[in-house]
Amino acid sequence: MTDTPAAIPTAIPLGRYHLRRLRTLYRSAGWPSQDVLEIELLASGMAERVSSAFGQDTIRVTDAGIRLLAEQASRNRTAMSAHEALVERVAHAMLRAGRIAWRGLALRAQLPASEPSAPARWCVAKPDVFSIRNTTVETYVEPIVHEIKVSRADLLGDLKRPDKRTAYLDMGECWYVLGRDAKGREIADPSEIPPDCGVLVDDGVVLQQVRRAAPAARAALPFGVWMALAKASPVAAPDNDAQAVLGAGLDSPP
Repeated sequence: MTDTPAAIPTAIPLGRYHLRRLRTLYRSAGWPSQDVLEIELLASGMAERVSSAFGQDTIRVTDAGIRLLAEQASRNRTAMSAHEALVERVAHAMLRAGRIAWRGLALRAQLPASEPSAPARWCVAKPDVFSIRNTTVETYVEPIVHEIKVSRADLLGDLKRPDKRTAYLDMGECWYVLGRDAKGREIADPSEIPPDCGVLVDDGVVLQQVRRAAPAARAALPFGVWMALAKASPVAAPDNDAQAVLGAGLDSPP
């Protein structure tokens, strides 16, 4: 009795690791790695073996592989554009709510010690939007972090990093803003977001508040955060908002 060979799949699903390897191959001399990723790229037609006159094999990205890389680059640009557009909307919503907002900050945040006797840990957090109330009373600033997501893969990767979320919660309230993917689909159900974080959902027209964030752990900002804010430029209000009543036209309350 002879063994029947396993059926060969007609289509091999390619993920981000395959794309990363393709980009590496395109930029390199193409020396073989002889691993599963390379086998799957060869079998799918995204790469091919090329033999030199000296009998050495190298791996070359095929025309199909280049088209795949170009399509992925286009999708990435679209996602980045959607992300930046939603960041802009949230930042200006905070301005209309009478707050001062920043984008692209790098803030030093404290993390819990790994053990009771161990020293505190620190990290640099980079919230998409950080805002405080426009007030002269330090304990009334009510800092808020908004983390913007327009990709489900990006969101799921973020939720697997509890230290990042802990750093945001050390700064103030933490809100997730759930946008839509390139096909206009919701990227997640609000119940997937940890309960200590607030949730805003972009329905394509306005930002709907689904759940409020847990109260901030601290009333005032650490000195290091104040220094970072002093060195950074806040988001400027559009000219047509100069005379707007605070809070008017807000997509959703923070």
